[in-house]
Amino acid sequence: MSKPGRHTHGHNFADDTTAAERRTRLVIIITVTMMIVEIIAGTVFQSMALLADGWHMSTHVAAFLITAIAYAMSRRRASDPSYTFGTGKIGVLGGFTSAVVLGVVAFLIAAESVHRIVEPLEIRFDEAIGVAVLGLLVNLVCAGLLHDSHDTMHAHDHHHGPVHGDLNRRAAYVHVLADALTSVMALLALVCGKFFGWTLMDPVVGILGSFVVASWAVGLMRQTSGILLDRTPSWSDLPGEIRKTADEEKAAVCDLHVWQVAPGKFAAIIAIDTDDAGAAGRIRERLREHEELVHVTVEVHPAG
Repeated sequence: MSKPGRHTHGHNFADDTTAAERRTRLVIIITVTMMIVEIIAGTVFQSMALLADGWHMSTHVAAFLITAIAYAMSRRRASDPSYTFGTGKIGVLGGFTSAVVLGVVAFLIAAESVHRIVEPLEIRFDEAIGVAVLGLLVNLVCAGLLHDSHDTMHAHDHHHGPVHGDLNRRAAYVHVLADALTSVMALLALVCGKFFGWTLMDPVVGILGSFVVASWAVGLMRQTSGILLDRTPSWSDLPGEIRKTADEEKAAVCDLHVWQVAPGKFAAIIAIDTDDAGAAGRIRERLREHEELVHVTVEVHPAG
């Protein structure tokens, strides 16, 4: 006998991301503008450093476009019944894709830095420093637009706690932070090169920065892939709480599936062995105290 629970409500469990979508579009406009400025400046000043940074920024533009597309798809398909558990994972998929792009960016930065160690380029320090400062200011503005104190406070890594909030936007935010980091490190290297003649600082700092960016990419991949693959995160005690609740209702859990349908929001399918016809209803009612558990199905099998 099967008794599904809470099937009368909607199945769109994703948070409202309208404001984040608007901010992402604004960040795309700002970043594209800065990218064009760097490419033109690099061409006019014959600076390979500026050209490389401009084309590097184009990869972040691609990542922001992924973020924007994920928002649009999630919003437009929110009421589509073919998405059985809503569109909460579309944003997670966008975050995972952006993390992959970020990993590629880290590799390209490292490769270009190694190439510059082997074959050093003449750097026009004054122009490069000026554009690097402008790029840093643009990154700080974009970071302010994408930053959300609530998400930042709750978006811990998989070792230390739950990952709630908008992982799609968080991926875009990490891209901006990566650009800001490379701008700061580039400024440091350019200043050292201009005033102390330490020209190798530029590629060495680039390699160090690539490792930091790569670590951020790996962290995002771990957070998003676990949700996409329906892995119950180690920080969640929901499976244990569900089993405890069933035990208190004298029902034996014979099968249990708990997974995230959106960041920090869970669905559960619970199969219990019991002859108590009212056990399923009582278990569902008691599980309502877990606000993160947004969809519950209880299957009842006669004991014995």
